[in-house]
Formats: sequence, C-alpha cells, structure tokens
Amino acid sequence: MATNEDEDASYVDYEAFLDPSFSPSSFANSLVLATNNPNDTPLDLSTPLSKVLFDSQEVDSHIDLLTTRSAIPLLTYTKEQTDASGRIISEVDNQVKSLNESYKQLEKEVIQKHAEADEVRQVAARLWQTLKLGRSVGRCLQLGRQLEIQHTEITNSGTSTTGSGNRKEDHRALVRCAHTLLSLREVLDKKAPGEEGHGLDRVNAIKSLQDSVITPIERSVRNTSDQIVREFSIGSASGTSTFAQSEEAKARIISAAVTLYLLSPVSSTKPDKWTPQLLLQSLEVYLRNALQSSIASLARSLATLPSLDRTLAEASARCQNIIALEIILATTNAPTHPLLPVHKHAASDKSNLLQPLLTYLETGSLASYFWRTMASSLATRVQEIVNRGGVSARTLKTNRNSVGEAIRECVIRGSQPPSTITATKGKALKGDTEKSGSWDREVAVMVSAVVGNLGR
Repeated sequence: MATNEDEDASYVDYEAFLDPSFSPSSFANSLVLATNNPNDTPLDLSTPLSKVLFDSQEVDSHIDLLTTRSAIPLLTYTKEQTDASGRIISEVDNQVKSLNESYKQLEKEVIQKHAEADEVRQVAARLWQTLKLGRSVGRCLQLGRQLEIQHTEITNSGTSTTGSGNRKEDHRALVRCAHTLLSLREVLDKKAPGEEGHGLDRVNAIKSLQDSVITPIERSVRNTSDQIVREFSIGSASGTSTFAQSEEAKARIISAAVTLYLLSPVSSTKPDKWTPQLLLQSLEVYLRNALQSSIASLARSLATLPSLDRTLAEASARCQNIIALEIILATTNAPTHPLLPVHKHAASDKSNLLQPLLTYLETGSLASYFWRTMASSLATRVQEIVNRGGVSARTLKTNRNSVGEAIRECVIRGSQPPSTITATKGKALKGDTEKSGSWDREVAVMVSAVVGNLGR
C-alpha cells in the first residue's frame, strides 16, 4: 500500500514544476511535441491536455490525502496560533490604550502649548518685522528731513549777495547733501528679504518722500554742482583773480567735484569697472564749451585779424583755467564712496579726481588735450577761409609770420598755471625758455594747423 502511494506521489514530476526556471509555455510545447508529429496538420491537443488534467487531479488527490491525514495536527496548530494571536491582541490593546492616554496627555501638555507658542512666535516675528520696517521708515524720514535742512542751507545762502552783486551759496552743503543722499540710497536700494530696505517700496510715506523730497533735491544738487563746474574760472583775458577769489573758486569746484563723484551711480556697473560718470560728464562739458568757444572765436578772428590778439588772449585764459582745474583735481584725493566695496576704497584712497578724467579722455594732460583738439578743428576752418579767398585769405597769408608768432605766444602763455594757483601745484614758475620747452609739440601743432594750411 505504501509502495503504491509512493508511486502515485512520484508520478508528478515535482522537480520540473519547482524548478525556478520553469516556464508554462515551454512545458506545454514539450508536451505537444512529445505526443504529436510536428508535420501533422492539425495537431492533436487532446493527449497533452489529458496529461495536464491528470497531473492536476493527482496533485489535488495528494492534497486531499494530506489534509485528511493531518487534519487534527492542522486544527491543533491553527487553534494554537489563534490563541496566541488573541493573547497578543489583548496585550497590544492594553499598550494601545496606554499609548492613547499618553498621547492625550502629551497633546494637552505639549502640542496645545506648542500651538499657542507658535502663534506667539508668529506674532513676535511679525512685530519684529514691523519694528524693523518702522525703524527703516523712521531713518529714511529723518534723513529726508536732514536733507531738506541741508538743501535749505544752499538755497538760503544763495539768496544773500556779495558786495559785487554775485550770488554766494554755501557750496560745502552740497557735499553734506551728497552724503545724506548716499545714506538714503544705501537704505532704499537694499530691497532683498532680510535687508534694511525690504518692504519700504510699499510704504506710502517713503513713496512720497522719494517723489517730493529725494528726487527733486538730488536733481537740484546735481544741477548746482554742474553749474559750478561750468562757471569755474580763475581769470580772464583782462586779468587774473585775486588770491582770495581764487581760493573761493578752488573751494567751490572741489565741493562740486566731490559731490558729483559721490552721486555717480554705482549699481549699473561692476565695482572694478566703476567710474564717476556724473563728474566725468560735467568736466567733459566744461572742456567742450571752452573748446567750442575758443575754436569759434579764433576762426572768426582769423578772418578779421584786428581782433586776433584779444581772441588769443581769451583762448590762453581759458587754457589757464583748464590748467588750474587740472592742478586742483590732481591735488584733491578721491573721497571714500560708502556704496563701493572696501578694495575699491583702498584704490580710491591712492587716487585723485584727475586720474579718471585723464583716463576717460585718453590723454596725459588737459592742456595738451585742449591745444591738440583745437588744432584739429582749426585746420578745417583755416582751409575754408583759404578756399573762399578774398581779402581775409590774402590778409591772413600776408601776415602768416606774425599770426604764427602770436599763436605760439598764446600757447606758451596759456600753458602756464595762474599765479594764484602755482603754490597749490607746489612748483615755482620757471623762466620763459623753460616754460616754452615743455610745450613745443603743442606750439608746433597749433601753428601748423593755422600757418601750415595757408599755402603759398
């Protein structure tokens, strides 16, 4: 009996079915090929199907036999597992109840208090943000009021007059206004979260401050500084200013230059590429006006020689003013700009207000720039006079030697600093021979621009 059971049990190829690489499709294919000729059409599938069904019945019978024989052990095992699960569930229920009670206690003692504390934290954080914003607004309004007072110092002093009837403003207030404007700019430009100026653009008081105070006063300060630069003069063709007048003009131009230097924008360029744009533009306009006036008047005088001496004297006086300006800028250190990085400050401390202008104009001297630029324009004007012909051209050609000598004297005279500014430069005046020696190229360029274009 046992032998038959073993044979029945071994009839099914369990190893084939338990093989990890078992494939139902491959097994079915092998059964079909084993019971059929591959060339037969159609194939007989009843035999392999019967084989599979028979194996299934064998497995089912074997399962039934095993469960019948082992019913009591299985039921006993199941009862033991069920009893064990019941005991576990009972213990777990007790633990869950204890855990729920602990959670309720924790929720009462910690979570609710944490929620209340978090509300307090949020309120405190918003109060702190409001306080910071209020401080920033207060600082801006205080600086705005300070700016109004400083600007009033300029305009009020501008209403007084000197004995000669000229308006006299407190030019030092321009620098004070510039520093206040930079302080305001430092706050208002820091708009990133966490920075001092964050949220100020949404405050109506700040918008009104910018529209009604900051912008108009900054425009006024810039215009006043530009006007001081445009009107800078140490002397004229009729004579040189007194020492006191020269010192006043020097102080005014320094205040205006420093103001324009400080107010030059810094946000649009990299720190290492920064230049004082407002100062350079104002100085360039001053030089251009001096050149245009000199070129226009000298072109007219070359056509009417009787007025040439006076015109040359005016041109030399303009160049002397430019040299005086060059000396003043060279001896004035560039101020520390609070909105530039520290390394830029260090570079500025070793620089002066002249160096950026020379770099911008690509020249080594303002006087040389003045004469060479004038010469390049005069050559065309002289050629026009010659091409028109007439009395003016003949007179100019006839007096070419005296005209050339007058131009030479004009360049030499105009290339010397005014007597009231010489001490500032730190050098004593040299003899006429030494003076003319350093300006031979400018003399040659100017004389050639006029005499060299007259032909024969």
